[in-house]
Amino acid sequence: MKSFFLQARGHRLEAVWHGPPPEEAPTWVFLHEGLGSVSLWKDFPAALAQATGWGALVFSRAGYGASEPVSLPRPLDYMQREAREVLPEVLRAGGVREFFLFGHSDGASIAAVYAGDAPASGLRGLVLEAPHVFCEDLSVRSIAAAREAYEQGGLRERLSRHHRDVDGAFYGWNGAWLDPGFRAWDITAFVPGIRVPTLVLQGEDDEYGTRAQVDAFRGIQAPLEVAMLERCGHSPHRDQREQVLALAVAFARRVRG
Repeated sequence: MKSFFLQARGHRLEAVWHGPPPEEAPTWVFLHEGLGSVSLWKDFPAALAQATGWGALVFSRAGYGASEPVSLPRPLDYMQREAREVLPEVLRAGGVREFFLFGHSDGASIAAVYAGDAPASGLRGLVLEAPHVFCEDLSVRSIAAAREAYEQGGLRERLSRHHRDVDGAFYGWNGAWLDPGFRAWDITAFVPGIRVPTLVLQGEDDEYGTRAQVDAFRGIQAPLEVAMLERCGHSPHRDQREQVLALAVAFARRVRG
């Protein structure tokens, strides 16, 4: 593993690289959830890199992990901005060539916007865990409960181990989703533009989204695979680690022949 910092849109972002460099093998690019970071992925990216023999680029978006903080409030279209403005610079800074995006929750939404908008020619496929395509009542209720856990429970202490600016990380995400204007957030217009094979993974017990989020991907212009995972909540790579590894490896091998 190599740890480093890269520059994107004027921010210094923490990153790690697992496995071979981009000139020797394809690259998994990991996009974390709304409260995630490099460290919160734990060893999953390394395990997937090893299982496929590929590289893996893992980074914390601005405001998360050890990356530079951002000013709040976040704009309500922050996921679209990450996809269209930041991710292309991250890919260039990392020297990424042929790649798959592996996104979780907000990261999956960012991956979907990127793929459906103006992706680099090297994009080969998407693995989307618990993606959000539009705002649901279930999501808002669970995010409101997360604020209570942060302010009155132990969530803040747990997250503080992973974020340089823990309040900025939490309220940047939580405040956007609980803003009344966020009810209109919707990225379905990007879905028909997705033209690479896509694997969508969602837990049967996901507390942040319903099956409607998965069904929204039926309109992509490429092969689509869907796996609804039993005994699994909003974080498939944690709740059903071995199954998700197996599904991702098999998917990648099918796509690349």
